[in-house]
Amino acid sequence: MIESLFNLCVYILEVIGAVTGMGYMLANLVIFVALQPALIVLFFVLWRLERRKRLT
Repeated sequence: MIESLFNLCVYILEVIGAVTGMGYMLANLVIFVALQPALIVLFFVLWRLERRKRLT
């Protein structure tokens, strides 16, 4: 089960790398080093803004 999910994720990364011309390793780096942390920060900021609106 876990191995199948892992293999699916690797396949998706390989497809993304092939389609964009970046390759598997660069696609992995872009997604998990740049995009994921950026999304976490974005959602944190949006959450704080919404929370501030509710308190005032």
